[in-house]
Amino acid sequence: MEVISSIGRRKTSIARVYVSAGKGEIIVNNKTVEDYFPAGILQTIVRQPLNTVNQDGSYDIKVNVDGGGPAGQAEAIRLAVSRALVEIDPEHRSPLKKEGFLTRDPRMVERKKYGRRKARRKFQFSKR
Repeated sequence: MEVISSIGRRKTSIARVYVSAGKGEIIVNNKTVEDYFPAGILQTIVRQPLNTVNQDGSYDIKVNVDGGGPAGQAEAIRLAVSRALVEIDPEHRSPLKKEGFLTRDPRMVERKKYGRRKARRKFQFSKR
């Protein structure tokens, strides 16, 4: 099996994922997933697509991720891994789609507008 690459995005995070046949190692920015994401919930988010299709120990995954915070990065990796699994085997599409792992979450931070304190917050009104 050759290396399959895919891209996932979430908020301002971009994850480039390279999946190859192996024994289940996940390397994120040249660190193990346990070192890069100390919080267990984020490690779980990264592994969700593999667990959904029962391929947890089948592939080695190398990830380059940048931008955003830990949660956005983990969800960007989840999307990229899901896309790569579908490219490897189209049979994986329906269970991943059912769990919502193939949907790009479009929510981003709204930009600040001029004449406002934040994106929507107005300055305090003073009657006198």
